[in-house]
Amino acid sequence: MPEFTITIQHEAGLHARPLSAFVKKASQFEADIEVSNVTNGKGPSNGKSPLKLLLLAAQQGHEVKVSAEGQQAEEALAALKSLIENDFEE
Repeated sequence: MPEFTITIQHEAGLHARPLSAFVKKASQFEADIEVSNVTNGKGPSNGKSPLKLLLLAAQQGHEVKVSAEGQQAEEALAALKSLIENDFEE
């Protein structure tokens, strides 16, 4: 299963608007997406579920692992990595 690990730089972490942007982007792809908070050991959680992602408590500076499986796994990971690297396009 392809994956990447990245540090959340956004001041809100993976919460509120960044969380919404992540779920919206993840939902565009035919792939099962899982997210784990490497820093606090929570997860994996469904990357298309706002509530499940919120429970990861991923804050600014936390490292998260994003993995995907399915027809568009590679495309989904590339888009999500870009979204996080670009501060959730805010």
